Amino acid sequence: MVRLLLRCLVWLWIAAATVAILLPVAGGDTVKAGAQADGPGANASRCGALASLALPDTTVKQATVVSAGRFVPPNGRGNAAFAELLPFCRVAMTLTPSADSDIGVEVWLPLSGWNGKYQAVGNGGWAGAISYPALAAAVKRGYAASSTDTGHTGNSAAFALGHPEKLIDYAYRSEHAMAVAAKAVVRTFYGSVPSRSYFNGCSTGGRQALVEASRYPDDFDGIIAGAAANPKTHLDAWRMVMSLAMFKHAESLIPSSKYPAIHKAVVDACDSLDGVRDGLIENPQRCRFDPEVLRCKGADGPNCLTAPQMESARVAMSPLKDPKTGAEMFPGYELGTELGWGRLLGGPNPYETALDTYKYVIFKNPSWDWRTFSLERDLAEATRVTEGLLTPIDPNLTPFAAHGGKLLMYHGWADESIPPRASVNFYTRTRQATHAPASNTDWVRLFMVPGMQHCGGGEGPNTFDSVGALESWVERGQAPASIVASHSTGGRVDRTRPLCPYPQVAKYRGTGSIDDAGSFTCAAP
Repeated sequence: MVRLLLRCLVWLWIAAATVAILLPVAGGDTVKAGAQADGPGANASRCGALASLALPDTTVKQATVVSAGRFVPPNGRGNAAFAELLPFCRVAMTLTPSADSDIGVEVWLPLSGWNGKYQAVGNGGWAGAISYPALAAAVKRGYAASSTDTGHTGNSAAFALGHPEKLIDYAYRSEHAMAVAAKAVVRTFYGSVPSRSYFNGCSTGGRQALVEASRYPDDFDGIIAGAAANPKTHLDAWRMVMSLAMFKHAESLIPSSKYPAIHKAVVDACDSLDGVRDGLIENPQRCRFDPEVLRCKGADGPNCLTAPQMESARVAMSPLKDPKTGAEMFPGYELGTELGWGRLLGGPNPYETALDTYKYVIFKNPSWDWRTFSLERDLAEATRVTEGLLTPIDPNLTPFAAHGGKLLMYHGWADESIPPRASVNFYTRTRQATHAPASNTDWVRLFMVPGMQHCGGGEGPNTFDSVGALESWVERGQAPASIVASHSTGGRVDRTRPLCPYPQVAKYRGTGSIDDAGSFTCAAP
C-alpha cells in the first residue's frame, strides 16, 4: 500500500511538471498534452523548451539539439558510436535529493525513430562521470536514455570524505533519482510515458542494477546485471588480501611475463573436460589444478614459479576464507583468468578502486597504509561503516518479480576484476529467497561466458546482444534459451558459441566446426 501511494505521488508531480512545460515559453512551441512527437522539426523546438522544465530537487542546466554525428564528450575522446548517431535532444540536469547532493544526469532523446522505450545505463568503478558510450549505444537502438555520474566527479572515492550523503547517492540514491527524473523528461518531450523501462549495467553498473531490483522494484520492467560488484565490501577485502600476498615482499611478485605459462598449464589441464579441445574452459567449476606443477626445479625461469611466487599463485587461485573457521567469505579468481592477473596484481600497490574504499570510506584517512590491512578486523569494520550501502544486496527480489520484472545476469568466467562466482552465488541465493508469483516464475536467468574477461574482451566469444534478449523476454514472453556470442580478430568474426542459462553449459554435438555456434547445444553440465 505504501509503495502504491508513493508511485501515485510520483506520477502526480510528473503530470504537474508536464503541464508546466507544455505551456508556451519564449522561443518554444506549445505542445498539446498527451500528443505524440511528430517529427524532427517539432521535436527540435520542444527540446529547447525542456530548459524550463520544473521538477522536484532538479535543475535543468541545458537542453540542446545535437546534430547527426556531431557529439563530442567533455573529455574530447571520440567514439565510433557517436559518429553514427542521428540528431537527438541532450538534456543535462543536476539532482539534489539531499542538501549535500550534486548528482549529474544526462537524458538523450532521439528526435526521430524513438522506439517508445527508456533505458538507463550504469557506471564502472567509483563512477564520477556520465557513461557516454553506453548512452550512445542505447540511443542508436532508438531508446530515450539516461546516465548519471552518481553525484561526484572523478573515478575516486575521495568524494566520500566528510560527505555521507554523497556516499548514499553513490550507493543507491542517484540511480533511482535519475530514473524518476528521466521518465518525467521523456513524458514531457514525447507526450507519453515509456512503454517499457530497462536498466543496463556491468561491474559497478551490475551492482547498480541489482540495487535497483532490490530497493526500487518498480523502476524498471527489465534489468541487465553484468559482472556485478556485489558485495563491494567483500570484493575489495579479497583484492586487499591478494595484494598483501603479491606485493608485501619483492620475491612474492609474479611478473606478468609468467602469466602465459601459468595460463597454458591451466588450459592444458582443463580444456578437454567439456569434450572438445578449443582453448576455452567451458565450466571452470569442474577444473582442478595445482600450481605445484609449475614449481621451479632449479633456478628461476620464465616458465616456472619460485616458492614465494607459488604461495602468491595459491592465494590468487583460492577463495577468500575466514581466518578462524575456514569458511568461504568471497570467491576468488577462476581457473582460466591468468592472462588478466595484471589488472589487480600488476603492482606495486593494490588496485586503486579497492584502496580507495579503505582510505576514504572505511578509515577516512587518505594516508592509510594498506600494509596494515587485517582481514578479520577490517572487513568487520567495513561492514559496520557501510551497512546497507556497500554490503551484500538483499537477494529477496520478490517485489521485483511480483510486478513482472525480468532480471538477466551475465558474467565472464575469465573476469580478471570481479570473481565470476560472485554472480553465481547471488543468482543461487535470489532463486532461493525470491517468491515469484505463478504468472512470473521464470523471472531471472544467468549466463556465464567462457573465456570472457571483465564486461567483455578475452579469448572466448565475448560480444552478444543482451538487450535484444531482454526485450524479447519482457515484451514477447520469450525467455532466452541461449544467446549467441561471437569473438572477432581484426574486425572479423572467427568464432561463435551459444551462451547457456546457468547451470547449463554448451556441449559439442560431435560434428561440425568448433567455431560455429550451431555445432553446440545447451545441456546440463
